[in-house]
Amino acid sequence: MDYETIIGLEVHAQLLTGSKMFCSCNANYTEAEPNSHVCPVCLGMPGVLPVINQKAVEYAMLSALALNCTVSEYTKFDRKNYNYPDLMKGYQISQYDFPIGKHGWLTIDINGNRKQVNITRVHLEEDVAKLHHEHHYSRVDVNRAGLPLMEIVSEPEISSPEEARDYLMKLHSILRYLGVSTCNMEDGSFRCDANISIRPIGCKELMAKVEVKNMNSFKAVYQALEYESRRQRKAVKEGEPIFQETRGWLDEKGETVSQRSKECADDYRYFPEPDLPPLIIDKTWIAKIKEKLPELPEARKNRFVAQYGLLLHDASVLTGSLKMADYFEECVKLAGKERAKAATTWILGDLSRLLNASGTGIGDTKVRPEHIADIIKLTGKNTISGPAAKTIIEETFHTGKSVDDIINDKDLRQVNDISEIQDLIKQAINDNPKAISDYRAGKEQALMFITGQVVKATSGRANPVAVKEILIEELGGK
Repeated sequence: MDYETIIGLEVHAQLLTGSKMFCSCNANYTEAEPNSHVCPVCLGMPGVLPVINQKAVEYAMLSALALNCTVSEYTKFDRKNYNYPDLMKGYQISQYDFPIGKHGWLTIDINGNRKQVNITRVHLEEDVAKLHHEHHYSRVDVNRAGLPLMEIVSEPEISSPEEARDYLMKLHSILRYLGVSTCNMEDGSFRCDANISIRPIGCKELMAKVEVKNMNSFKAVYQALEYESRRQRKAVKEGEPIFQETRGWLDEKGETVSQRSKECADDYRYFPEPDLPPLIIDKTWIAKIKEKLPELPEARKNRFVAQYGLLLHDASVLTGSLKMADYFEECVKLAGKERAKAATTWILGDLSRLLNASGTGIGDTKVRPEHIADIIKLTGKNTISGPAAKTIIEETFHTGKSVDDIINDKDLRQVNDISEIQDLIKQAINDNPKAISDYRAGKEQALMFITGQVVKATSGRANPVAVKEILIEELGGK
């Protein structure tokens, strides 16, 4: 029997607010001393009263609108009750039946096939404390407790690990464009839990739902879902039961392990938060937030194709990151719209190679847009050759020197006056009689070889087009 995979994703994104969700404690906890950004509210002391962070609400509204959701005019907060060591109060202030955003969607693209994944809800809650596990005990750092956390829940409509990865990458990109979260998966500001089930093809009933946690990269999400999909199919084939449970992903072992039985909504005993009144979001407020929506990745990608004539794939890569897209447009602004494709070649080619090899982000590179623009202009004028341009971009990457300084320091200006290298051309002809014979026999590649020898002798400074023309003339034409 053939089975299909059904996946639903729950994404948590920490919001970039100055203070926590329900108190005025500093939300920048990553570099703070443990338990230094705390107060009676986030410590869960008796008798304290929470106050809603307006900026967090507006960020959630902005995200909901970007994800094509309807923003609820009536929403409220609820208590989600459970007992974990990282939750001092014994409950989490979250949202249950009246989230801020609902009924949205996000489009993914797998191998040219577009698919709409519906989004159930976008809601706000508070983050929990962070546990640091030692050999025989655990320590609790409450600095993270109470941070504004936005949860985005998809419908169970994702059919493969590939689709799940693309969905997460698109969502990650959108939230960064909005500026509502750093979305750093490494430090937990963008976290994903995946619910995965299988069912016989053609059957509507799902088998037991398994939740997978502890995935801190797109690669880990893909690998965990691949493993879990295989594990469930193998269990069914061998007649073993699949339990509704929560499993953790062990990256070093490449497998999921059982952690606990999976809770359902009834286990949390939701009830309205008694210390917070319902939150009314009127249409005027929604309209003001809607005006703040920036150009989102999908729209920017389509504009790059239409405005600059880029290939769809190149436009997708450039707009996948807000900083990369801004970098590209600054290059085009300096170099000229007609050189957009040249800018794309340098950014996605040599620059990306250097960035990836060094683990550097586009926002941290010493190669500024003006460097790329200068390289494009100078190669276009035949002032420098292609190989010289590659040397320049690498030198700039490591030193930050200007293009002109590197050209002067390394004597990279291209030789276009053939009289300067006439002797080298004649020498190349004399030193390569077989290549000359092959060329006269009709082998065009032989001419390219001799041209390369001349260019090599000038350390790449000779203009290969001009060298080739002189060689043809010297050899009596084609």
